[in-house]
Amino acid sequence: MNGGRIFFSSDLHFGHANILRFGRDATFPDLTSMNEGLISRWNAVVGPEDTVFVLGDVAMGHRIDTLPLAGRLNGTKHLVAGNHDNCWEHSKNPAKWMDTYLVVFATIQTEATFDTGAGVVRLHHFPYSGDHAEEDRYPHARPVDDGMPLLHGHMHDRWRSMPSAKNTPQVNVGVDVWDFTPVHLDALLPHLGLA
Repeated sequence: MNGGRIFFSSDLHFGHANILRFGRDATFPDLTSMNEGLISRWNAVVGPEDTVFVLGDVAMGHRIDTLPLAGRLNGTKHLVAGNHDNCWEHSKNPAKWMDTYLVVFATIQTEATFDTGAGVVRLHHFPYSGDHAEEDRYPHARPVDDGMPLLHGHMHDRWRSMPSAKNTPQVNVGVDVWDFTPVHLDALLPHLGLA
């Protein structure tokens, strides 16, 4: 990793017109303003030397058109793929898309751990428990709750932090609950019980 700061983000949903109906329209009047606004807000806080872990759901629509928008984002980007990423291991043909995503991301994985300096956390697109829908979807793809604090996405604006069913700290780094910008590691530590 380079010597810059560490950020986390998730659920950018570049090119996803329907997501505007779920609360983003208060900030972004149309798809173009959402795409450009996400890039502008990201680049206002993340510098070229910084590192950002993106916990899934980068782009929607025609990925050939929408994924390059993520290439305009500052920093070295690592993807922990989510259910809307074509390179996600549970998608239809992830190998076909891997090279396309690797143009934008330095690494791609489904789950990772990260040493915050105050403790190790798991990185995953899904929370241990909870969903933005009425039931916990994708049970086969969720991380196992072994008590390790979790940074995740997928929840959109449902919560910033919520203990899992086993009372493990889980924190949503999705843009919808962090003013549509990546969140610095230091801001997450109190939510993880590590500050």
